[in-house]
Amino acid sequence: MKEWALVTGGSRNIGAGIARRLRLDGFNVVVASRTPPEHEDFDDYIAVDFLEPAAAAAAIKAAIGDRAVTRFVHNAAITNEDLTVEVSMDTILRIYTVNTMAFMALSQVVIPIMQRERVGRIVVIGSRAGLGKVRRSAYAASKSALNGLVRTMALELGGDGITVNCVGPGPIETSMFRNSTTPGSQDYINLNKGVPVGYVGEPADIAHAVSFFMSDGARFCTGQTIFICGGTSVAFVDPNRPDVDHRFSKGFPSAGTR
Repeated sequence: MKEWALVTGGSRNIGAGIARRLRLDGFNVVVASRTPPEHEDFDDYIAVDFLEPAAAAAAIKAAIGDRAVTRFVHNAAITNEDLTVEVSMDTILRIYTVNTMAFMALSQVVIPIMQRERVGRIVVIGSRAGLGKVRRSAYAASKSALNGLVRTMALELGGDGITVNCVGPGPIETSMFRNSTTPGSQDYINLNKGVPVGYVGEPADIAHAVSFFMSDGARFCTGQTIFICGGTSVAFVDPNRPDVDHRFSKGFPSAGTR
């Protein structure tokens, strides 16, 4: 029986990249999101709103039925751009609901399936912003909360053959990123040059890390958070440094318009 992977927020951007990679890895992929997928790399789609975690979990449980969902990636997330003294309690609640509470609610759906199948891989998408970022207080808090949750779940589920890990993206080319940093602008160019490796990442970079954690080869790795961030979890570097020139830099600053 072919195993299934559940990917939330898999309609586009990082989620689409993860869905694509997991299908290449041989899994059937079910995408659960508020909007239909903007790609064809999925085998089933469940329309849910993660602002209602209990309802979303119930809908997903009913839709997957007796399928062997042994892989689960919670990628769905929302963010904010408010200073700590400005952010409303409603905004904080909304962000925690989607980013953190929905992950817990859906984990309660898939864990019994994984225990039945005697194997499971759970990955939640965190963020380098969880280490701190101006105007992202609620978002950063919700993402950093995942680290403690992942470590606790890893302790609870290791004996069932279930691993639980977190992948924390840094700056990645997505529609959300482009909405806040216009490609080709000076801010975008400076950001690219400030990333230690010299460029902003792509969804495939995150999908590659998720693919490892989803694999049987990652059986001995659990409770971990890995930042796929071009080095920005350590620090940003001086954007006035000389242009980088290596195999992956693609001739920056042309990367500022890609």
